[in-house]
Amino acid sequence: MKTVRILVSGKVQHVGFRACTRKIAVNLGVCGEVVNCNDGTVEITATGDPAVLEKFVAMVYECPRAVIKEIETEPLETRLYADFTVGREAVQ
Repeated sequence: MKTVRILVSGKVQHVGFRACTRKIAVNLGVCGEVVNCNDGTVEITATGDPAVLEKFVAMVYECPRAVIKEIETEPLETRLYADFTVGREAVQ
């Protein structure tokens, strides 16, 4: 298992992006959370098999109505989650 922080920039707030991200995560068996950030980006913390996480990141680009400008990923210490949740807002 691996955990990554994924920061997504572009038009990703108020377009159903968090719900789309959750649907993809649940379908792939990825656990974690997705939250809006104060600066207009969206932060995803995701835990899963490394190959599945790669597929997850690729599929996030397919969320309708979102216009993704950039996705940055960085590894984190492995975190265990029971499921994948949609949060309101990250503290920055």
